[in-house]
Amino acid sequence: MRKAREVLVIGGNRYFGKRLIARLLAAGDRVTVLNRGSSAAPPGAGRLVADRNDEKSLTAALGSRTFDAVVDQVCYTPRQAEIARRVFTGRTRRYVLTSTVEVYEYEDSIAPVRETYVNPLDVSVDLELPWDDPEFLDTHYGEGKRQAEAVFAADPAFPYTTVRVAHVLGGDDDFTGRMTHYASRIRARAPIAVPVVNHPATYIHVEEIADFLFWAVGQDFTGPVNAASHGRLTTADLCDAIAARIPDGETVFQPVEVGEVSPFSFTRFYGMDNSRATRLGFRFTQARQWLPKAVAETLGKDGT
Repeated sequence: MRKAREVLVIGGNRYFGKRLIARLLAAGDRVTVLNRGSSAAPPGAGRLVADRNDEKSLTAALGSRTFDAVVDQVCYTPRQAEIARRVFTGRTRRYVLTSTVEVYEYEDSIAPVRETYVNPLDVSVDLELPWDDPEFLDTHYGEGKRQAEAVFAADPAFPYTTVRVAHVLGGDDDFTGRMTHYASRIRARAPIAVPVVNHPATYIHVEEIADFLFWAVGQDFTGPVNAASHGRLTTADLCDAIAARIPDGETVFQPVEVGEVSPFSFTRFYGMDNSRATRLGFRFTQARQWLPKAVAETLGKDGT
């Protein structure tokens, strides 16, 4: 039998984070969740209370503990990464950072982007930017993740990997409201604002990204890796799947030259190449196969 691993999950109390914890516990791993105390750990997991932004608080909470793996679900800035790298150096065999497709926000490629398109070693880190300002952080989400990756990559001895997650769909606990936005517009037959040239993107189901993170914990590769289901989806694909659950609804697209557009509609191709993960041994599903299920999970049986 496989030896139980000591795994620390920073954050992770909702959406695919809680699904990851469930998978680790089901596999017999000893899981500890670290947060600021705002929510209890899932049944079966231990908990440490600390502010990850406070190095002394984090160090004190950890004491002398070491881990086989740390999964960091809530590292958004290079400052947080700097603290984590100092505190966890020598404490863990593996550090898994949950990153995002948004690190590629400036890569206007007509083909799915590979990990090499954004090399963390080439990213400049600026710790003096106002990372503690929520408004700044919200508008610089991709930049924060890029610089956080760069901080970990700068230390060749730090055993990290960063999982660049595609747009996530599915689950009855999807807190983003993006699918329900489309459902409400379709139900009301209201215009849905999209770019004049609306590009497709790659996606991943909430259960699949939990599977991927669980798999990544047990691997030994380092550096960035893209996590996306096979295939591309357009805004029309999403709306068709939603409209299929709203019999009296109608999808009305309104192309706009300037101004705000609907979520999951893009002025450039937001696709990731998943071949590195595939070569490493992970088997992705087809996005078109799970899309109807994802819509049903999020909207419910009556499309609400």
